Amino acid sequence: IFEGSVRLCDAPTHTVNYGHIIRQMNQILDEVLVTVFRAPRSYTKEDVVEISSHGGRFVMKEILNLVFAAGARPAEPGEFTKRAFLNGRIDLSQAESVMDIISADNERMLRNSLSQLSGVLSKKLCSLREVILHEVAFIEAALDDPEHYDLDDAYAERMLSLIGSWRMQINGLSATARDGRIMRDGIRTVIVGRPNAGKSSLLNALAGQERAIVTAIPGTTRDAIEEKVRLQDLVLAVTDTAGIRDTDDLVERIGVDRSLSEMDQADLVLYMIDLNEPMQDEDWLIIDRLQMEKTIVLLNKADTMDDLNYEQSFFDENPSFPAGLKERTVVISAKNTSGFDLLTKQIHKLIDSEYVDSNVDIYVTNARHAQLLKDADVSLGYVETSIRDGMPEDFWTGDLMDAYASLGRITGEAVEDDLVEKIFHDFCMGK
Repeated sequence: IFEGSVRLCDAPTHTVNYGHIIRQMNQILDEVLVTVFRAPRSYTKEDVVEISSHGGRFVMKEILNLVFAAGARPAEPGEFTKRAFLNGRIDLSQAESVMDIISADNERMLRNSLSQLSGVLSKKLCSLREVILHEVAFIEAALDDPEHYDLDDAYAERMLSLIGSWRMQINGLSATARDGRIMRDGIRTVIVGRPNAGKSSLLNALAGQERAIVTAIPGTTRDAIEEKVRLQDLVLAVTDTAGIRDTDDLVERIGVDRSLSEMDQADLVLYMIDLNEPMQDEDWLIIDRLQMEKTIVLLNKADTMDDLNYEQSFFDENPSFPAGLKERTVVISAKNTSGFDLLTKQIHKLIDSEYVDSNVDIYVTNARHAQLLKDADVSLGYVETSIRDGMPEDFWTGDLMDAYASLGRITGEAVEDDLVEKIFHDFCMGK
């Protein structure tokens, strides 16, 4: 279907070839550039041809129809990356990072995914597996040939030291999983406060659309409403919750209980107070429940206030307001978005202090990886117990190999076919 100055079967690798896509009766369909990648110097380590055509759905569809008529078939979800994995071009953790790059919706996630694709995580895990396997081989050799290899008390102490070092490395990676989840899924943010404090108005203002119903009737929001919001390089997974108050309404009571539960599980809590209303018992109930290190207080409805010094007036009227929350208080108007710049700065300050470590070179963003790291750590813990309890060395090797296998499942060196199929099934079409 291609005509150019060079036949593609004769084109050298990594060349861009100008020509035309030809339909029946030598009719030109489009003027194109065709790039040739010959094995093994391609993404999949196979021969690959890429056609760069003019934009437009019709033209691309017609070119695809010609390609399929000539004997090709559509790629399955993730098939190119799957072939790259199966052909040894990348390991499984790198393959999964490809999907993370495609779905990244913030700068931090993109940087971390690119770092993982470059093999930072793989190298750490391969290095760990090598030293674990070396010790297993030594133990097996000593059990088979005790005359030449000695498993004395000194070796047991050395193994305890080694395992302590391995567990420290594994736990160091596991410790990044919470921040990795935040990086991948967004900062789990909950808006709480009494009814009519302006929670739904804040969600709508952050989302840039009417996601929540706003009325003057208390208890309008009965269930949690979720929305993803971008603040510069941060992504917030924001939940607007039911107003917290004492109520006899069964449905609203369920919503209040859910609000309290969401607040406990959140990464960031935006606690809203209506400047027009005095503090109520429900406010002090919320304050008692708050975890201050992850809370920002919003004094809302500044647009309705005549006194420009409303923040200080609020604290003067409420002298028992916690000092720790005063430092994280922002005056806003959810109606006209005044104070939102200060709110954004306060959120960045909190997130950078609580969740971001500039010394971390790779974050674990995949739940499968996080679980396998835990499994490896548990297996190494069993080895420590066996050594301290004086168990025979062949007890050590079983658990050491379990740890070795768990780490291998992350990179795909010891992974089941059905899991591979599931991972790539979740990819977008083709790539």
